[in-house]
Amino acid sequence: MTAADYRPPRWLRNAHLQSALGSSALRRRQGERSLAASGAVTTEHLIDGGEGVRLQGLHSAVPGVAPQGLVLLLHGWEGSVDSSYMRLTAAQLLACGFEVFRLNFRDHGNTHHLNEGLFHSNRIDEVVHAAREVARRFPLRPLSVAGYSLGGNFALRLALHAPRAGLALTHVAAVCPVLDPALTMDAMERGFPPYLWHFERKWRESLARKRKLFPQQLGVDDRTLGLRMRALTQWMVERHTDFGTLERYFDGYSIAGARLAALEVPVSILMAADDPVIPVEGFHALPLPDTATLEIARWGGHCGFLENARLDGFAERWIALRMAAAAAAPVPAATMAASSHA
Repeated sequence: MTAADYRPPRWLRNAHLQSALGSSALRRRQGERSLAASGAVTTEHLIDGGEGVRLQGLHSAVPGVAPQGLVLLLHGWEGSVDSSYMRLTAAQLLACGFEVFRLNFRDHGNTHHLNEGLFHSNRIDEVVHAAREVARRFPLRPLSVAGYSLGGNFALRLALHAPRAGLALTHVAAVCPVLDPALTMDAMERGFPPYLWHFERKWRESLARKRKLFPQQLGVDDRTLGLRMRALTQWMVERHTDFGTLERYFDGYSIAGARLAALEVPVSILMAADDPVIPVEGFHALPLPDTATLEIARWGGHCGFLENARLDGFAERWIALRMAAAAAAPVPAATMAASSHA
């Protein structure tokens, strides 16, 4: 199954409809039901992120099933372990015989109290450290990683860091990963306004929550919270990072250009040509090693990839199939099932 197999019905080919429905309440309920129906037992874990950092995650496994491996799932910016795509992907992976560990980034989900410092997108070291800790806690399971949007960016950077960190990864999959953060910011500012409004609202709520917990450390007033995305990001960079400028901050977590050419871990990337948040242009000439594959679907929006009126998702099946192929695991017929076409 490749991106060429993704052909949603005509009424579902609008990028904005895909993006909106993908994060809708209907999909959230579908994720809850699918994960509950998997029969998995889920336990909460506090994970060492190094240098006193604490991150929280959820481990899920189906009792009595010998695991094919363990997949670490990484959510997008202002998402969480409970985002619909995280639960639905976990359910697909569990059906394929994997165990799943869903990791919350710092200040995501209900974890703002765990660390004083703010989350920002260059905190790759703590995610690498957390991945090593997850691998240590579950040592008999080959480890793979998958992520969506900013989580896809983290997953690919994790793949780049893995050899030096002594982290053995079987496979890494990324759906609509942030490639060039500067161009993503430009696209949101020029594009359909609700995307920018959504992320601004979510981030302001997160910062307000952090301010309540650590008022002196954060140092943010209501006027600052009311800034638009670019200005608020610049405030964060200047006050809470060592990058100094927005340009250096964006470059710090960019994976554009030739950066991914150094990948040693096998990687699969799924992108939508009509993604309204992350420009597809940078993907076309992306230099990748022979162990990496890039698939660009004609439709899908931003992390949508919905297949039918039931809002079944192609992306979570795609991840499960990529991981099963890497582990040579048997694939259930339900995971292989084709979408409904118009």
